[in-house]
Amino acid sequence: MPGIVMEGVNEDGLVNETNGNSTPLKENSIFSKSPRSTLSPQTPREASPEQLVDGVIDTSIDHLYNNVCEMESSDRSASRPSFGSEGEESRIDSELRHLVGGEMREVEIMEEAVEEEEIQNFGDDLGSDSASKGGSFSVGKQNEKRERKAQIEKTPKSKSPQQRPPTDKNNETNQRKVTALRKKRNSSESASDNPDLGPFLLKQARDLISTGENPQKALELSLRAAKSFEKIANGKPSLDLVMCLHVTAAIYCSLGQYSQAIPILEHSIEIPNVEENQDHALAKFAGYMQMGDTYAMLGQLENSILGYMTGLEIQRKALGETDPRVGETCRYLAEALVQALRFDEAQKICQVALEIHREKGSAASLEEAADRRLMGLICETKGDHESALEHLVLASMAMVANGQEKEVATVDLSIGDTYLSLARYDEAVFAYQKALTVFKTTKGENHPAVASVFVRLADLYNRTGKLRESKSYCENALRIYEKPSPGIPPEEIATGFTDVSAIYESMNEIEEAIKLLDKALKIYKDAPGQQSTVAGIEAQMGVMYYMLGNYSESYNSFKNAISKLRAIGQKKSAFFGIALNQMGLACVQLYAITEAVELFEEARVVLEQECGPYHPDTLGVYSNLAGTYDAIGRLDDAIEILEHVVGMREEKLGTANPDVDDEKRRLAELLKDAGRVRIRKSRSLETLLDANSRTIINKEGIEL
Repeated sequence: MPGIVMEGVNEDGLVNETNGNSTPLKENSIFSKSPRSTLSPQTPREASPEQLVDGVIDTSIDHLYNNVCEMESSDRSASRPSFGSEGEESRIDSELRHLVGGEMREVEIMEEAVEEEEIQNFGDDLGSDSASKGGSFSVGKQNEKRERKAQIEKTPKSKSPQQRPPTDKNNETNQRKVTALRKKRNSSESASDNPDLGPFLLKQARDLISTGENPQKALELSLRAAKSFEKIANGKPSLDLVMCLHVTAAIYCSLGQYSQAIPILEHSIEIPNVEENQDHALAKFAGYMQMGDTYAMLGQLENSILGYMTGLEIQRKALGETDPRVGETCRYLAEALVQALRFDEAQKICQVALEIHREKGSAASLEEAADRRLMGLICETKGDHESALEHLVLASMAMVANGQEKEVATVDLSIGDTYLSLARYDEAVFAYQKALTVFKTTKGENHPAVASVFVRLADLYNRTGKLRESKSYCENALRIYEKPSPGIPPEEIATGFTDVSAIYESMNEIEEAIKLLDKALKIYKDAPGQQSTVAGIEAQMGVMYYMLGNYSESYNSFKNAISKLRAIGQKKSAFFGIALNQMGLACVQLYAITEAVELFEEARVVLEQECGPYHPDTLGVYSNLAGTYDAIGRLDDAIEILEHVVGMREEKLGTANPDVDDEKRRLAELLKDAGRVRIRKSRSLETLLDANSRTIINKEGIEL
C-alpha cells in the first residue's frame, strides 16, 4: 500500500512498506503488499539513521511519512536517547521519562500506597458496618486504634520532636509518596499539554514494536500519543496526528484486530485538508490506501478497491496524471482488480501504469517490466494468449537488461503457461526446464518453487496424454509440499495442494483430489484475507462430492462457501451465481425442491446482471429453474422459461444444433401435459441458422 505504515517492522524499528509490484495476487501477511511510498523518494531499504544531518532529523513530510516518526538511538543502546543526545540521555528524555515511565517504580509504590489507603478505608467502613449489626469484625483492632488516637490527642502540640512518640517511618514515606502522586495527578492535565509528550510516547510504542515483546503495551502508548497530538492540535489539521493514527491502525492489524483499525483510519482520513498543501493531500491518500489494505485483509474486496480508487484520484490531483508514483498506484489497483476477477477494468488501469512508466522512466525499466508481467497475466486470463506472450517476453528482456537474471525464472514460468495455452508444448517444456534449472540452483531442490515447476510439467503431460509422466511429476511435487523447508509461507503450500488436486481431478481420481483440497483447507483455516480463497476451495469440494454422489457433503460444502461469500460482500460475482446453481442441484438430489427453487432464482438474478441473459451459464440456470418449477406444479412458469431458453439456443446455435434438441424435447413434453402447442415467432431462414456461420460479402469480394 502506498502510504505510511505497511508490512510489519524491520530490525531497526522502522515501520515499513513494500513496493507491491512483484505478483498480481497479494500475499497473506499482516499487511498487504504495497507500492513504494509516494511520500518518499527512497525505498524502505534505503531508510536508515544516516538520514540525520548534524544530529537533527529531517522533519519534511517525505521523511515523516516514510519513517513514521523515526526516533532511533544514535548509539543503538538500550536506553535509546533522543536525536541529538550523542549517546547520553538528553534533558528532554529525562524529563519525559519522569512524566511517562522513567521512574515507574516510584509511581508504582505511590499507587500501591493509595490502594492500601483505599483498602484500609474500605475495611474500616466494613468493620464499623459489621459492628453496628452486632458482628465481632476486628473489634480488638478498633479498640487499639481508639486507644492510640486518645494517646495522640493527649500529647501537647508544643512538645519537641524528641518528646513526641516515635512514628512509623514507612508510613511517613508512603504518605509523602501518596501526596506526590496526588500532586502528579493534579498536574496530569498540564503534562498532556507538553508538545514533546506525543512524539516520546510514539517512540516508546515503536521501540516495543521493534522488539515484538509487548504489542498490547505498544498499542496503549500509541493511543496515548494520539490523544496528546489531538490535544496539541486543538481542532486544527495535524499531520503528526494523522501519522500516529496510521501507526495505531497498523498495530491493531498486527494484533489481528482489523475491524478496530477501520474507525482509526476513517478518522485519519477526515483530518487532512487537501486544499492546504500537497502534504495534506498525500497524507489523505496514504490513509485511503491503508484502509484499502485493511479491508482486503477482512476479505471485503469491493470496499478495498473503493479505497484504492479514491486514494488514486487524490494522488493524481496532488502529483499530476503522469507522475511515476501514480503509475505504481495504478498497477497496485490493477492487481486488486485482478483478485476481484474484474479483468477488463484491471487491463485499462494497468495500461495507464504502463504508459506512465514508458513515458517517464528509462527504456526497459523495472517498473515497465512489472507492468508488463501483470498485463501478461490479465491477457492470459482473458484468452488473449498472443498479447500475453508479447508482454511477458518484453518483461523478461527488461529484467535481464537490469541484471535480474535470477528473477527472470518466474517470468519464464508464465511464458511456459502461455505456450501451453497455445498448445506449443515443446516451447512450453523448454521454458519450464529453464526455470527449473534456475530454481534448483538458487533456492534448492526442495523449495516450493521447484515443486511449482513440477506441477506445470505434470499438467502439460496430462494434457498430452502422458499420464505416467504426469503422475510422476505430481508425486515429486507432493513430496516437497508435504515436507516444506522452514520459513516457507503456509499459503504457498496450500496453493500447491490445490494445483495438484486439479490435475488429479482431471485424471478422474476424485477422492485423491478431495484429500488434497482438505489439506489446503486446513492450512488456510481462518487466515485473514483468505475467505474468498477458502470459499473457492469449499465450492470445488462441493462439485467433487456431487460427482461422487455424496450429495449431503456436497450440500454442506456449498453452504459453507456461499455463507463466506455473503459475509465478505461477494454476492454480485459470477462465481457466487454459479455456486448458488450448484448448491441448487445438490438440493434437487436431496429432494429439497423448495430450497432449490430459491437458490436457482437468486442465481438467475446474479448471472443475468453479471453475465447477461444470453450467457450459457445463465441459460443453464434458466433450464434448472424450469425443471424445479415443473416439479412443484408451476407448469406455466416452467413453459415460459423453457420457451425462452429454446429460443435463445436456436438463435445462437441454430435449429440443427444437437445441444438444442434436449431443451426442445423437454419443452414439447411440458406443452403436451398442458394441452398447448409452442407459439413460434415468425423468423426468416437466416435467423434460424448459426449466427457465427453467416458472412456478408461486399461488391469488392471482401468478407465483412
